[in-house]
Amino acid sequence: MKKSLFIGVFAIFSLGICAQGLTPEVLSRIQAKQTPTAADKVIHNALAAGDVSALATNQANQGEMETYFTYSVNSKGITDQKGSGRCWMFTGLNVLRAQMIREHKLQGMEFSQVYLFFYDQLEKANLFLQAVIDTRSKAMDDKTVEWLFQHPLSDGGTFTGVADLIEKYGVVPAGIMLETYASNNTSHFSSLVKRKLREDGIRLRKADKRTDLQAMKEDMLAEIYHMLVLGFGEPVKEFTWAPKDKDGRYLSKPQTYTPQKFYAEFLGNDLQNDYLMLMNDPTREYWRTYEIEYDRHTYDGHNWRYLNLPLEDIKEMAIASIKDSTMLYFSCDVGKELDRTRGLLDLNNYDYGSIFGTTFGMNKEERISTFDSGSTHAMSLMAVRIEDDKPVMWKVENSWGASSGYQGFLLMTDEWFNEYMFRLVVNKKYASSKVVKAYQMKPVMLPCWDPMFAAEE
Repeated sequence: MKKSLFIGVFAIFSLGICAQGLTPEVLSRIQAKQTPTAADKVIHNALAAGDVSALATNQANQGEMETYFTYSVNSKGITDQKGSGRCWMFTGLNVLRAQMIREHKLQGMEFSQVYLFFYDQLEKANLFLQAVIDTRSKAMDDKTVEWLFQHPLSDGGTFTGVADLIEKYGVVPAGIMLETYASNNTSHFSSLVKRKLREDGIRLRKADKRTDLQAMKEDMLAEIYHMLVLGFGEPVKEFTWAPKDKDGRYLSKPQTYTPQKFYAEFLGNDLQNDYLMLMNDPTREYWRTYEIEYDRHTYDGHNWRYLNLPLEDIKEMAIASIKDSTMLYFSCDVGKELDRTRGLLDLNNYDYGSIFGTTFGMNKEERISTFDSGSTHAMSLMAVRIEDDKPVMWKVENSWGASSGYQGFLLMTDEWFNEYMFRLVVNKKYASSKVVKAYQMKPVMLPCWDPMFAAEE
């Protein structure tokens, strides 16, 4: 703060020209402004007995939902991330499985999430430990150092992580490496891994200058690897597989694959170079590319990088992709205005303003800048309904199990899409040359604690 500005602020407080505390006099005036009504008593009794959402449900919006979509990508089977924050991984793999089902005419397909998640956690552990080594000269209260120790590991992520992990480790079918309790319920197990990493981080910072820090880190990673094996199982290195028909009979002779060979043969997408991560963030300049430091899953991988675009441009590419039977990685603030029973995301689902006699009027930019809204969940965008050449309704494949929402899917109005959609990953072939060129610009580097860093869970 400049000296003159500091003096000015100090003078204001010295003169008493500032907001006063909640004194008895102020409290008395606030209480005098209350005008209780019979309706208030009814609302209080209702809120004392149940959740506010039930009371705020807009009955006029409870009619039969229109489930027809003009364009839709074929989907077979709903996945379930259960008590884990791996929506980003489920979404990335669900997009790829839809492609594999379509291209190889399969009855169904699901990839092993725990296989890739094992390496995700190991890579993040290495990223943290190496970042601690890289920042050893900084004080513990340095903001980057603080952030590292606050976030040594997470089960959240972005498409960038999916791309780096698959490129390095490949994929395997779900039946080859099965989920465990720890992978389906990550909170407690991950908290123990994080505790160990923080302990290791402190040891690295306190180590003597003559210590071989890389050898020390390697021993630490061996312990983390052992913990992951106990929790998730040993990652498969080779397996035998062939597609089956609806009766479970092999359609071809089973072959032996490594996870990398399997991915190359059945998919082979260049996930880092053929896809663009797009964002709609009205708090920042559009048509600019941004990158977030330390927001990556592997130390030698890629930071999260995105192009910030107006909604109209993002929708155009989304529709083009869906028309071509290609799902998209999509993330949003899923908890806002969600009718979980029907699986409907609609701004008209609830009327909280009438309950409390007030308004909730912030726009998208204001919600982001005040931390009221941000990307919280990733899903697979798969369908759109067009009326009068404009999108009016969208559909996503979720990963909360087949009994959640609308048969495992969520439907969203275009108005809701406008307010709470944040990220979309699209293949370059559906983007204009202008978009591709903008994506290739030198990005603006943002710090790891940036508000829009928050990874999907």
